[in-house]
Amino acid sequence: MDKEENTRQSAVGVHVVTTYLPGHSRPDHGQYAFAYTITISNDSDVPVKLLSRHWIITDADSGVQEVRGEGVVGEQPLIAPGQSFRYTSGATLATPVGCMEGSYTMVRQENGKRAAAGESQFQVPIPAFSLHMPSALH
Repeated sequence: MDKEENTRQSAVGVHVVTTYLPGHSRPDHGQYAFAYTITISNDSDVPVKLLSRHWIITDADSGVQEVRGEGVVGEQPLIAPGQSFRYTSGATLATPVGCMEGSYTMVRQENGKRAAAGESQFQVPIPAFSLHMPSALH
């Protein structure tokens, strides 16, 4: 079962679809695998570049994993006005239910160059979305 959520901030949209991966999970060992596909849309009039990500992943036992890093899936995509970038990644939880939330650090690219430092960087918050086995939520 897939779950979809949307958010808009600073003319950058984030759309999330999550899927439980039974073939990669080992419930008897407390490992529940999930994939999430994220589409980042640039609805502004200037290109934006994704510099870094910050995730907070929480399981049903309040176990928290925090992940920070450059770009996403090895890329720092430049997204032109009216375009989008889609990627799929994954997370493993110790429980069959959990959630993720976080943010992207983006920068506006004026005339093909980074705008002046400070004013061009912005955060795109990603509100919490659910990760769960299809039978875990009723």
